[in-house]
Amino acid sequence: MTELLINGGFPEARNSAAQDWCKSCLSVRTLHRWIPILSWLPKYNFQWLLMDVLAGITVALTTVPQALAYAEVAGLPVQYGLYSAFMGCFIYCVLGTSKDVTLGPTAIMSLLCSYYIGGDPVYAVLLTFLCGVIQAAMALFRLGFLLELISYPVIKGFTSAAAVTIGFGQIKNILGLTNIPRQFFLEVFYTFQKIPETRLGDVLLGVCCLLLLNVFFWMKKTLPPLTEAQPTCVRMTHRLVWGAATVRNALVVVGATLMAFSLEVSGHHVFTLTGKTSTGLPPFTPPPFSEITPNGTVTTFQDMVLDLGGGLAIIPLMGLLESLAIAKAFGNENNYRIDPNQELFAIGITNIMGSFVSAYPVTGSFGRTAVNSQTGVCTPAGGIITGVLVLLSLAYVMPVFHYIPKASLAAVIICAVAPLFDYKHAIQLWKVKKVDLLAFLLTFLLCLWEIQYGIVGGALLSGAVLLYHQARPRIKVSDHGPLVMELDSGLSFPAAEYLSDTIYSHALRVSPPRSVVLDCHHVSRIDFTVVNELGVLLRQFKLQNVRLVFSGLKSGLLEVLNAADLPGLQYEDNVEAALQSLLDTHDD
Repeated sequence: MTELLINGGFPEARNSAAQDWCKSCLSVRTLHRWIPILSWLPKYNFQWLLMDVLAGITVALTTVPQALAYAEVAGLPVQYGLYSAFMGCFIYCVLGTSKDVTLGPTAIMSLLCSYYIGGDPVYAVLLTFLCGVIQAAMALFRLGFLLELISYPVIKGFTSAAAVTIGFGQIKNILGLTNIPRQFFLEVFYTFQKIPETRLGDVLLGVCCLLLLNVFFWMKKTLPPLTEAQPTCVRMTHRLVWGAATVRNALVVVGATLMAFSLEVSGHHVFTLTGKTSTGLPPFTPPPFSEITPNGTVTTFQDMVLDLGGGLAIIPLMGLLESLAIAKAFGNENNYRIDPNQELFAIGITNIMGSFVSAYPVTGSFGRTAVNSQTGVCTPAGGIITGVLVLLSLAYVMPVFHYIPKASLAAVIICAVAPLFDYKHAIQLWKVKKVDLLAFLLTFLLCLWEIQYGIVGGALLSGAVLLYHQARPRIKVSDHGPLVMELDSGLSFPAAEYLSDTIYSHALRVSPPRSVVLDCHHVSRIDFTVVNELGVLLRQFKLQNVRLVFSGLKSGLLEVLNAADLPGLQYEDNVEAALQSLLDTHDD
């Protein structure tokens, strides 16, 4: 027996437990949960293939111009947008639980990255790897609930500020201005200061691109529903208009590029161009864990992590928040459920693998997901088509990107982020809950200064409001001879002092002192600090020859109070019984 204990118990029991654990890990249900492609791939058919190919091509025509534009927002060369746009297409096909979601660079994620990487691709790639590790770890340890600590007003304040920051940040490209700082308030100042340096060609092209994009958007929005009863020519025209409006970004960028190319070859330098880009596919190499600066100084991994600072918390959380919100929205719209933790895992693995191909952090894209859904995608396999087309663009079309005018990409970005700023949210918050408007405004204003300060400040204010309500539970006091005090929520340590003061002021600081029935039928939880305060109250009531009687205690609360062995603890099933007990004692 001694030998068995030294060796860790009975070998048969240990082997049986290990076998059971292995069986659970390798069960079909577990494999389907961790690798969702196994659930839908056996049912795949030709009709799904046709719809997925159509959706994949449509999304690719939206992805390529947006990826190029968002790299500009991140402060990186345009090819890094495409480096970031294809890995998520393949990984999410295997690990994702939503048929609609597309992963890739987004406006908000690009803006966040720009604050921490300083335009350095080495920092961007390391940030991608570390974000992926953090996100995958959160999924494995099921820490997705942390995202619920960021309230709706904080999220809306952040997205509205991001829309203003990103949108105004592109005005310099519309005007053809250079050497403008990236910090928002400095950017505003220097943009207005340099207006006399505006390039007419960039302004005309930028305004025309904005008008075209809005016309296409309006055409798509006002298209009447398509019915089978309509003539064939009408249905074909409807599909043609819908298709052109859906890939409007690609049409505008291609048109602007052709115009710029024709002017450049004829010797007229009218537009500010994207400039030289790297050609070919990115090498598949591990992410860098150090950097050698131009002057020969080595920046160590530790120094790089310290430089990234708060970005290692803000970017993974906001990436997860954005993607989960999109997945849930389209899951509800199309009647299917997603697995939040599996979504976190898919994004984490995407970022880890993306760091091997020089990507910067990605998340779910609302605009491209909407295009995917509206085109009729049936499975995540549509992402494979999108990923392949992005790779083909990198392999064969990169030299053409040299001629893309920056004004056209700026127009694409402005139109993409404009819907993120919605003043109606502020009006709704004012009507529904004015205190939540404070969190919205604080987040919005601070995010214009520094993104991380805005999110942290808004979250702290929301937490303070939540704690205030916890510390000031509503207590309804009624006089039935003895006082009846009805609590409307759980009791935790912030409320202990307030509860004690309320009972003191109504029952023990009056003359004569009065007995109290504490109605707890709404109370479902209690902690040690409150229990300790109740013990003090019971002693004070006893010293003044009055009683404190509890009523409506749930079994869990009664178990806690009995375990505390409070002196003089009395309780009844309901208020009427408690009042009767006090009256009977008074008569005696």
